[in-house]
Amino acid sequence: MSSAVPFGRPMIGAAEMKAVAEVLSKGTLVHGAITPEFESAFAEFLGVRNAVAVSSCTAGLHLGLFAKGVGPGMRVAVPAMTHVATAHVVELLGATPIFIDVHPETGNMDIELLREAALVGLDAILPVHYLGLPCDMEEIKKIAKGANAVVIEDCALALGATYDDQSVGAIGDGGAFSFYPVKHMTSIEGGMFTTNDDDFAALVRKKRAFGYNKEVNNRVRPGLYDVDTLGFNYRMSEVEAAVGLGQLPKVPGWLEERERNFNTIRDAVKEFDMITIFPDVQPRKHSSHYCFNLVLPRDGSISRDRLQDRLTSMDIGTSIHYPSAVPLFSYYRKKYAFSRGDFPVAEWLAGSTISLPVGPHLGPDGGATVSHAVKLALSEELHGD
Repeated sequence: MSSAVPFGRPMIGAAEMKAVAEVLSKGTLVHGAITPEFESAFAEFLGVRNAVAVSSCTAGLHLGLFAKGVGPGMRVAVPAMTHVATAHVVELLGATPIFIDVHPETGNMDIELLREAALVGLDAILPVHYLGLPCDMEEIKKIAKGANAVVIEDCALALGATYDDQSVGAIGDGGAFSFYPVKHMTSIEGGMFTTNDDDFAALVRKKRAFGYNKEVNNRVRPGLYDVDTLGFNYRMSEVEAAVGLGQLPKVPGWLEERERNFNTIRDAVKEFDMITIFPDVQPRKHSSHYCFNLVLPRDGSISRDRLQDRLTSMDIGTSIHYPSAVPLFSYYRKKYAFSRGDFPVAEWLAGSTISLPVGPHLGPDGGATVSHAVKLALSEELHGD
């Protein structure tokens, strides 16, 4: 069902359309000059040494772990509350996801539970910055160092987020960003892998393209190359890179709009003291404000289904982040014999959250429109109207 105010919408302008037309007219759709230009611009924007364009954030996570040798018999810490892709990349490498329940104030990995898991042994940690709120990266890095574990940040919803004024994706050993259409910026599809380790970046770059020993533009003769490592086909097209390059300068303004809309909604709903707000302000952390999460009371006094229906009737689009604790999705529950109650905080969030839009597509008065609708819907739900 469409909404007058959708949860998300890509903001594609004339500059991006012109750039795509130029790529198509020139005929070089891959292996061109625009992808490296986008990589350089993104690295500069983030304040990281290397950025490697990939086909998706999932591909970036997969490549990062793969390049670090993660495989069968290894243990990888994954938050129980995240998109299933975070866990899937671990499974696809034959490693075992060690699900960590999340903290009730942040939705991020519970550091004490992560520390306990590390005592048994961890080979990698995948911190997910839930809804754009940075994890406690200082503690995570300490735990990783003690366990000799690699840290790959899942930054799918966190472009623009900072921890101690350092961009996420530039703190761990590597990071992965998403450019899916309703994220902070888009390249149609696609993502970016980031790292301050030059050798790591070079290996990820090689493994994103079959393990070729030379990229197309660096070959002595066309069509001649060697393959000296295993790799995938996780490249980004020139069309996608052109869109991403056109979007990037707009991101700072869009981030300001997201934060303004988030604060407008927060001011409107703070009178409802039974509602928990995610992601709220945290010391040392600045959120990317991907969306505004209403977390409903644990006692079930407010029906999520009815509240969503009320908002839909007011033409306000919503979403849910996420519909289940990952280990309770059928695949993981059956394979690892998880049961309800094993991850109580993630289960609470999965059953109680409604995600509201805050993106720049709302326009100048969009934050106020969403705020008014939410206040009205909550009042009707509470008073039985």
